[in-house]
Amino acid sequence: MAELWLIRHGETDWNREGRFQGIADIPLNSTGQEQARATAAALAQSGRTFNALYSSPLSRALQTAQATAQLINLPVRLDERLREINQGEWTGKNYRMVVSELGDPSKADGAFASIHSRAPGGESVAEVAARIASAASAIARAHPNETVLIFSHGLALATLKCQANGIPLDEVYDHIPKNGAATVVNWDG
Repeated sequence: MAELWLIRHGETDWNREGRFQGIADIPLNSTGQEQARATAAALAQSGRTFNALYSSPLSRALQTAQATAQLINLPVRLDERLREINQGEWTGKNYRMVVSELGDPSKADGAFASIHSRAPGGESVAEVAARIASAASAIARAHPNETVLIFSHGLALATLKCQANGIPLDEVYDHIPKNGAATVVNWDG
């Protein structure tokens, strides 16, 4: 069993604008950079010993991870499985734009209703949950009885929190962490 500290990246301009980022490589904005520094300082001053640090390779997560890595003297290990949900054709759009394209709000609501639904060309919540659980299990096996930092993305981390705590995945959108926030879960490989 490993103790996993799940940290969402700092804010981006697309977060501020309510756009679906998915796997688009959007960097932190100035607020996100400050959140990354504040998160790093809080983790460094927590009195905890962290044994490893993993990150999504997307720049917004990597920038947030690097701020902490510098303060606690750990290398950043990249894992593609920690990236955000692929939003396919919805990347760069917001909910209002998707509703407008679909022509009916009930169609948009239906697109988010099932954990098996997906944007055209994108991933489902169920697929993300399986991918993230695979990464968490590999990390837990590599670091048994250790404390590990994982820097990733809102929906991706919410799926892991739900799985770790027995929360149904259809409630995942209620568990998306705020930018720069940390959630602690126990996970065995």
